[in-house]
Amino acid sequence: MTDEASRPVTRLRDPRALRALAHPIRVSLVGLLRLHGPLTATKAGELLGESSASASFHLRQLAKYGLVEEAGGGTGRERPWRATGMFTDWPDVAETPELAEAAGALGSVIAERWFERLTWWLQSRSGEPQEWQEAVPFGDTVLYVTADELAELSREVAALMDRYLDRLSEPGLRPEGARPILDIHFAVPIDPSGPAARGG
Repeated sequence: MTDEASRPVTRLRDPRALRALAHPIRVSLVGLLRLHGPLTATKAGELLGESSASASFHLRQLAKYGLVEEAGGGTGRERPWRATGMFTDWPDVAETPELAEAAGALGSVIAERWFERLTWWLQSRSGEPQEWQEAVPFGDTVLYVTADELAELSREVAALMDRYLDRLSEPGLRPEGARPILDIHFAVPIDPSGPAARGG
C-alpha cells in the first residue's frame, strides 16, 4: 500500500514499541521532528511547552524502539534528534491479543491528537485568510463499498497525496504561500443499529 521511496516508513511490529509510542508527548515529539527536521531536546521541549529534561527522557524512550535517532553535530547535552521515518506503520490485523491491545492504545492517542488539531482549526478558522477557510474540507460521505473497493479507494487517495510528499524534505519545492497541513482521513463501517444508519 505504501511506496517506500516516496513515503519512508518506520514499521512497528513489537507491542512494546507501540506502547512506547502511545503517549501524547512522544507522538508530538515524532511529529515535530518530522515537520521541523532535527531538533535538540531543549528546542523540542520549548515547542511542546515541556521541560528539556522531559523532552530528553521521551526522546530516549523513542530511540530505544527506532523511532528517533541522534542526528549528529551537537555539542554536550545539546544533541539534535531526528525522526527515522516520515510515516509510522503497524499491522492492520494484529497477530496476537497483546499486539491488538498495544495498537488500539496507540490508535486512541493518535485519534485524540487529530481531534485536538481539528478543534483548534474550527475555533481559529475565522481568523484565517478567506482562501484557506474555503480550501479546508470539512464533511462526511456515506458510501456502500466492499472491503476491496475501500482498500482501492485508500490507495487512490494516497497516490494523489504522494505528489506533494517531496516538499516535506525539500523546502525549495514548496510554492509561495504553501503551509503544512495535516490531512486526516479515515473510513469506518457504520453500526447498523446506530444513529448514522437511521440518517442521523
